[in-house]
Amino acid sequence: ELLSFGAFQAACPAGYDYGYSGGLRSLREREFPQLRGITYLDHAGSTLFPESLLKAFTDDLRNNIYGNPHSQNISSKLTYDTIEHVRYRILQHFHTSADDYTIIFTSGCTAALKLVAEAFPWIPEGTKQPSSRFCYLTDSHTSVVGMRGITASMNVLSVPIKPKEILLSEKNRLPAEEQNCTTPHLFSYPAQSNFSGTKYPLSWIQDIKSGKLCPIKIPGKWFILLDAASYVSSSPLDLGVHQADFIPISFYKIFGFPTGLGALLVNNRIAPLLKKTYFGGGTAAAYLAGEDFYYPRKSIAERFEDGTVSFLDIIALKHGFDVLEKLTGGMEKIKQHTFALAHYTYTVLSTLKYANGAPVVRIYSDTDFSNPDVQGPIINFNVLDENGEVVGFSQVDKMANLYNIHFRTGCFCNTGACQMHLGLSNEDIQRNLQAGHVCGDDIDLVDGRPTGSVRISFGYMSSFEDAQTFLKFIITTRLSKSDTEIPFQSSVTKLVTESVSDDHPSFDSGDKLSPIPHIMDRELRNNLSVTKTTGSWQPPEAEAESIRAAVSETVVPTYRKDSRPITVTNIYLYPIKSCSAFEVTEWPVGNQGLLYDRNWMVVNQNGVCVTQKQEPSLCLVNPSIDLKKKVMVIQAEGMDPISVPLEEDTGKEAVICESKVCSHRVKTYDCGERTADWFSLFLGRPCRLIRQSSDIKDRSHQKNTKGLASATNISLSLVNEAQYLLINATSIMQLKEHVSARLEEPLEIEELIRRFRANLVISAPESFEEEEWAEISIGALRFQVVGPCSRCQIICIDQQSGERNKEFLQSLSAARGKKTNFGIYLMNQPLHSSFPDILLVGSQVLPVLKENTEIQPPTSSEEKCSG
Repeated sequence: ELLSFGAFQAACPAGYDYGYSGGLRSLREREFPQLRGITYLDHAGSTLFPESLLKAFTDDLRNNIYGNPHSQNISSKLTYDTIEHVRYRILQHFHTSADDYTIIFTSGCTAALKLVAEAFPWIPEGTKQPSSRFCYLTDSHTSVVGMRGITASMNVLSVPIKPKEILLSEKNRLPAEEQNCTTPHLFSYPAQSNFSGTKYPLSWIQDIKSGKLCPIKIPGKWFILLDAASYVSSSPLDLGVHQADFIPISFYKIFGFPTGLGALLVNNRIAPLLKKTYFGGGTAAAYLAGEDFYYPRKSIAERFEDGTVSFLDIIALKHGFDVLEKLTGGMEKIKQHTFALAHYTYTVLSTLKYANGAPVVRIYSDTDFSNPDVQGPIINFNVLDENGEVVGFSQVDKMANLYNIHFRTGCFCNTGACQMHLGLSNEDIQRNLQAGHVCGDDIDLVDGRPTGSVRISFGYMSSFEDAQTFLKFIITTRLSKSDTEIPFQSSVTKLVTESVSDDHPSFDSGDKLSPIPHIMDRELRNNLSVTKTTGSWQPPEAEAESIRAAVSETVVPTYRKDSRPITVTNIYLYPIKSCSAFEVTEWPVGNQGLLYDRNWMVVNQNGVCVTQKQEPSLCLVNPSIDLKKKVMVIQAEGMDPISVPLEEDTGKEAVICESKVCSHRVKTYDCGERTADWFSLFLGRPCRLIRQSSDIKDRSHQKNTKGLASATNISLSLVNEAQYLLINATSIMQLKEHVSARLEEPLEIEELIRRFRANLVISAPESFEEEEWAEISIGALRFQVVGPCSRCQIICIDQQSGERNKEFLQSLSAARGKKTNFGIYLMNQPLHSSFPDILLVGSQVLPVLKENTEIQPPTSSEEKCSG
């Protein structure tokens, strides 16, 4: 009942008319077709643009010629006049006029803040006059706090002010004899917190200017910088009443388009006092190249708009204002609509409880969401388990991706608010950095404490169904019985492997290889020892001991107490990133891992890597490597096979380009039109096949790890994180039991193995014992364990059919105690040994244990799926 539309209506304030007089559904279908099947809840990050805005803008561009506004011809004059009209339209939107404010166009709110820091008439320390102060609310965006870097270079002190300190600042009022000082000070605060949605009183503007409130007790004249970027996206701002001195904004927060355009609204009373050193094109009335002579233009806007403004983007703003008014009826209605959705969602979230009475979420807010004048349409929270422990925001985000729900996680470029609400001390922030956590990554818990949170935010086109879908997601993923089960721990489940006959075919590798010892359900039994696989290779005992010693040459070795052997049961490579596996029984090792593993990838028309996250059908593309014929053969059902040479074509040098895999830059070259046509036809969208160039000096992984040479540059192919991914079949077996029970359907072990897309599958006596390893050796190869693999939604894709089932990631999270780790990443450096660098099925695995059995995840902002 809480999720019904009737419950929503009952929670709405009296007089509220949902959906702009009932037209929201048709508005979304007509104006936002990109939202079909998607729940977008990151409007505080960026709202979305409507179809009619783009149409009006492109029609305008087709019907008119807009030249450079600094020229004097007819088309340039049209541009100049249109820009001036847009300035008046912006001022009108904020209920003011050119008599009181000037619009300075910038690249965004951040550039506007930087301009204020550079141009404000600061009086530095050490002069005869009292010096200036820059004060800012701790609940401020990074771009505001960053202004202190400029003020410090000018020898001006910065003072952070906590929100509660402003409310007590009446005690800082100066005696009458000190109120005549004219030293300029600047106080900055957000009209709306981008972290929690708290709306700080606009009355502070006049109270501080009049001396009723005083951020700090110091003589001088206060000027106010009102950071309105978050506020104006969903609320009306009347500058006729609340006359701040500087108001920076970004227009994409309001319209969704254009991006890269903002403005600084400057009160004309302060404008003449602003200082400027650099002068760019269009800002000078006159200057001399041979002498130090410069005379600025009289217009404040022209004086500070260096170079040619983004005039076409500025022209788009006119259509943005017109369309927004036409669709919604204005900002007051947007304010009421978005707040009604936030109020309802907050109310339901607050009531959700586990069976033991524990809350499902912890909401970070300074209000009770009862008044749109003090609370914006932002809800910030963390999900809790039934014991009150925080579920990391990265895990929540991964689950949301399965439901096509888009929100934001982290600290939202507002460390001050994050510290205040999450109870993080300065020492905690520094300790988290030392632990590898940086702003924007997915390390969500350090020592069990959250490093950030989850934020949802509503926009003018948000609907009741968006709120309902989000709440259903929280209820489904947190309150189902299987999610509250006790996570399983390492057990002593045993594994038996046998060689199987040729009637279990595998991919044809092109070389005549021995039969592949597949792992079958019938081969898994408890309390049985591991038997040797037919045809397996084991190093002599003396050689094994020497390998153990070499693996541990820089550490005090800690060995397993269990003497039962561990063997390699399966080897997979993935020649094309995110395509099907190619299984082998033995394979050469190159300097990037298994030879030809993830040497190719599919990219879209913009050169961006396409994975199974966007195209699940990639798993149906079967590449195989023929080492003798030196070709890769690509096959898919309904398609003619196509071959790609293994040797690089030096004639392709002219088309070498740079691509990105996660945050890493790689050099690649295009594999030609023939393969591009093949993949475009199969996927039904324009795409191309590219290959990593042999010039791989830019694709290295700096790791300063035990057991390997210090700060070794380890070369990577097109993998996300490391050269190898290893999983334990015994761990798979235990997970299978948990997932099967949740899905209420049987699962094959091979299906699960393929979902986890590992390079090496091993059989260890105990499940999850691999997570306690620091190093391993396999034959002549030594490996460093660099961390666990944190899984993404690719494991939800059946690698044989391409069908999705989001229960898999949820089951893994429930089974592993809120985490989605499964498998470990390995890097290797070849030993100087008489044995060739070849990995073989049946080889013995010799591990060295870690001193600390808690593996920390790799420090990267990307999801660590194998691709």
